[in-house]
Amino acid sequence: MNIDISEEAGVRYLHFGSDWVQGAMRIARPFALELEYTREMMLPLLLRPDDWPQRVLLVGLGAGSLCKFLWRYRPEAKLTVVEIEPRVEAAARQFFKLPDDPQRLHLHFADGADFMIQSRQRYDLILVDGFDSNARAGRLDSLPFYLDCKARLAKEGLLCVNLLSRRKNFNHNIKQIKTAFDDHVIVIRSRDEGNAIALATAHSTTAGLPSPSNRGLKTFDELQAAAQHLRQATHLNLLPMLANLAVSGHIKKGMLQF
Repeated sequence: MNIDISEEAGVRYLHFGSDWVQGAMRIARPFALELEYTREMMLPLLLRPDDWPQRVLLVGLGAGSLCKFLWRYRPEAKLTVVEIEPRVEAAARQFFKLPDDPQRLHLHFADGADFMIQSRQRYDLILVDGFDSNARAGRLDSLPFYLDCKARLAKEGLLCVNLLSRRKNFNHNIKQIKTAFDDHVIVIRSRDEGNAIALATAHSTTAGLPSPSNRGLKTFDELQAAAQHLRQATHLNLLPMLANLAVSGHIKKGMLQF
């Protein structure tokens, strides 16, 4: 696999030997999320308190965008990254300012599916964004993998997966996630052309929470307030995504429903 770097209009891109963009960073703002779908993968932050998540698993490093954002803006979080190709880490450090912080950031070079089988740790948040040079996810897009993800989630844990909506097996991909998580899944078409985000929980939820009495956010108005707070704290604007959720029918009786 070739690893290539390109730059255009102040943005640096990562490629795996093809035109497919595997990651991006605006050089002037290295901790910002440049690609729309990476911003949308931070939707889980609106569904939990500010001290969440404590433990995060990221499957697929790419340019390190998600990892860097959480490292910067969730300073209490312990981050574990699983990446199959060591040269991707080298590129992320050399060209994309991946932090060197062994206390909070741990990298494992392994197949993500194998790691999920072998791991006994539970995570508050699992982010899956792993593709090869031909934009194929391989074993990371299978029912056994999603079941293993479910087993590794903490009590209020969430799984967020980047999917390619233009692939002919997209509907099958969604079906597998829904099967693994007993239909407690929402799927949002990204404003990035060709991407979609799947968010899953192991529990029947309102706004991602096991019960209305549990801590956290429940109503759409509260989600909007959380988005405003997140924007002030991190400059990440998820208000357009909330509007997308409303249009897609995931808001019912003023609440986000899984």
